[in-house]
Amino acid sequence: MSQAAAVTTADFDTEVLQADVPVLVDFWAVWCGPCRRVGPEVDAVADQLEGKAKVMKVNVDEEPDIAARYGVQSIPTLIIFKEGKVVDQMVGAYPRTVIADKLQTHV
Repeated sequence: MSQAAAVTTADFDTEVLQADVPVLVDFWAVWCGPCRRVGPEVDAVADQLEGKAKVMKVNVDEEPDIAARYGVQSIPTLIIFKEGKVVDQMVGAYPRTVIADKLQTHV
């Protein structure tokens, strides 16, 4: 089973903005209850769309610059990037079907 990989400031541009497939980025924190609930849903989407899209995670406590760059003020926030640009965003804990459907529209 695939799981969402962590991304940091050092590799964000390469892993997300320069990716040749759409990328779902989960902005989260360890202390966030809704983030812990959506985590397995995000991992399931990573497994479901493996090879068609990438799924990454950004810990906002460890990487505040990335969160600030994209205006993340509430978590969990899920942002979909395509060709280096934000194409969709969801704030809150969504089930895997909703997350996968949104990401699938950009594959």
